[in-house]
Amino acid sequence: MADDPQKPPTPPQAAADKPASVPAADAGKAEAPAAPKAPAAPAPKPAAPAAKPAGGAAEHVPKVAAPTGPVEPAPPADAAVPAFITSLQNGVAGSVAQLSLYLGDWTVIVPAPQLIPAMEHLRNAADCAFDYLSDLTATDWPPRPEGRFDVVYMLYSTRLRHRVRVKVKVAEDQPLASVTGVWPAANWLEREVFDMFGVNFTGHPDRRRILMPEDWQGYPQRKDYPLEGPGELLMENPIDWLKLRQAREEMDIE
Repeated sequence: MADDPQKPPTPPQAAADKPASVPAADAGKAEAPAAPKAPAAPAPKPAAPAAKPAGGAAEHVPKVAAPTGPVEPAPPADAAVPAFITSLQNGVAGSVAQLSLYLGDWTVIVPAPQLIPAMEHLRNAADCAFDYLSDLTATDWPPRPEGRFDVVYMLYSTRLRHRVRVKVKVAEDQPLASVTGVWPAANWLEREVFDMFGVNFTGHPDRRRILMPEDWQGYPQRKDYPLEGPGELLMENPIDWLKLRQAREEMDIE
């Protein structure tokens, strides 16, 4: 059959360059799937704890001895002693048992029998003029043989702008003179120290508890005060303790 004169012949080179069509069924097989990634290496396990002693014996921990008192660093050899301390040493014989200097603050440790003469000198002497008792407190050191309590007085001079800390060491039942006659502001402060520590202040105008009830047993700020309660009556039976308190109140009413 002769070629159609109206249709141009297909060039043989163009037909050879045309890519062959891919069947639909084989279309998904044209690209191979990527190989799966290898799993990450597991994190290393923590080291096993050290083996315990054989027989379940507990590790021995040495006990630390209870402190017998605060550290009172002595003043350096080149430290200038303030004029008010020199005045106290010269004015009241035997009133300075020990001196301490820490972070610029001077502490004078005074024997209990010399407390009132020393305090009166610190208030009245012209080069002392400690007219303000800023605080009064105590600390408890039960193992200390020379007296378990430190009664601490913080004094300040509003005129000369200097301060000093006075300490007195007293035993559990040792009498200690009240300084309310020197600084009336010591009234409630000494009542608090008596209430919390049981310090035996003498000559106080109104020595009674200020925080705890009058029938409270013991002194809560002492280091040997039981953490579980104030005393044997409350520990045995709270109802008995309440009955005893109610009976006292009824006696007061009658």
